[in-house]
Amino acid sequence: MELTDGPQDSAERETFAELTEIRQSIDNIDAALVHLLAERFKFTQKVGKLKAAGGLPASDPGREKVQIARLRALAEESHLDPAFAEKFLNFIVAEVIHHHEEIKNNGSLDRPLA
Repeated sequence: MELTDGPQDSAERETFAELTEIRQSIDNIDAALVHLLAERFKFTQKVGKLKAAGGLPASDPGREKVQIARLRALAEESHLDPAFAEKFLNFIVAEVIHHHEEIKNNGSLDRPLA
């Protein structure tokens, strides 16, 4: 039976109902993550404009190192794999640096954030 076929007996209906409820929670969290990332990138765009105006480099390895250590510690406290948290932050930071370089070269972003 495919999960999308619908439950056949009482036990399957209960499992399906619980699965549906859990998936709704996951969907809500995914939506919140998208909104949080959008807000984060609005602020990093402001940082990029300030850096460009001040002639500062797009990347700040010292801050990145501190942020990675902080995020790894938060991940450990939250029982999340710190290596995953670091990969996630590295992905975001790489995109932020790309934005900062684009702002420096073009004066603004010519596309949606991230």
